[in-house]
Amino acid sequence: MKRVLVVDDEESILKVVSYALSQAGYEVHTASDAAGAEMLFDEIDPDLVVLDLMLPGKSGLDVARDLRTHSDTPIIMLSARGDEVDRVLGLEFGADDYVTKPFSPRELVSRVKAILRRTEGSHEKASIRVADLEIDTRSRQVKLSGQPIHLTSSEYGILLYLARHPGTAYSRQAILSALWDESPVGDERAIDVHIHNIREKLEADPKNPTYILTVRGYGYRLREP
Repeated sequence: MKRVLVVDDEESILKVVSYALSQAGYEVHTASDAAGAEMLFDEIDPDLVVLDLMLPGKSGLDVARDLRTHSDTPIIMLSARGDEVDRVLGLEFGADDYVTKPFSPRELVSRVKAILRRTEGSHEKASIRVADLEIDTRSRQVKLSGQPIHLTSSEYGILLYLARHPGTAYSRQAILSALWDESPVGDERAIDVHIHNIREKLEADPKNPTYILTVRGYGYRLREP
């Protein structure tokens, strides 16, 4: 049974989300502040974290940033503001996705399922190599010139999607659809933020990328081998 840690200071949100996820077959643990979340994270080693942006004291953004220093566990941010700046900051701080309050419990469960599905093993060929970039699809490890590159679940999913057909251009909408493996959720701006984050980790000069290339007015492609 997959473990999900839900962090929110609103008791009503914790109850609704916990019930929906439990009904979907997940083991759910809850915390109402950053300290409790970090303690539980170390204790239960969750498979995914649902994390509210606005927490008392230490914010959800700071919690996400701190988790990313030692873990690649998928994070879904909850934002009450609906402000694009907040959503972009959440992705830049290492979140895999965001959900804006008020939200449908069914939608949140769908996103949890989609992200956890992407973290499971793949049946495609074990290794994909493009120049000095290597993707091990069994261990989900990415290396550049032999050095490990740590990506979030969504970043890995995007890179793998592009790497399956190097040189092929994909629209933002196509990437979004492939990322969720079902009816796309979220907006295309999230893809741009994830691409930016991947470039920061892969490229010697992210402003002049040599691996993930922009197809102006359309989307992105991975360089050919």
